[in-house]
Amino acid sequence: MGKKSNGLNAGRRLVGRRKQSNMLKKAFVQKLFDLKKKSDPLDGASQAKGIVLKKVELEAKQPNSAMRKCARVQLIKNGKQVTAFLPGDGAAKLCDEHDEVVIECIGGKMGRAKGDIPGVRWQVIKVNDQSLNALIRGKVEKARK
Repeated sequence: MGKKSNGLNAGRRLVGRRKQSNMLKKAFVQKLFDLKKKSDPLDGASQAKGIVLKKVELEAKQPNSAMRKCARVQLIKNGKQVTAFLPGDGAAKLCDEHDEVVIECIGGKMGRAKGDIPGVRWQVIKVNDQSLNALIRGKVEKARK
């Protein structure tokens, strides 16, 4: 674009110029069309309940070499399936299939995956209404459902 218009009747041209340059910005377009909420399986909520379908192990990204323990979770609110990370030592043993879990965002940059786990944006925080952290530390025993 060349020089900005100026003068008495330049308003319409300046507005058009601003619209055109805003549409080139990724963040502006995402906000305008509400794209984040449309693609978010949690529908904008910070936490959601789900049922564990199966436990999976994902390979960590380079340069790390580890099998990260995760779970495939089907959300109760809309039936969407997501992969959620099981944080902590021995967390995979405490979480079984058909358990009810609460998941939350891991908190990576701009809603993306965090750390070396590819494509995993959520983590399990509760199993059968018991805190996963308390279960791992042995403060409470797992509830029978």
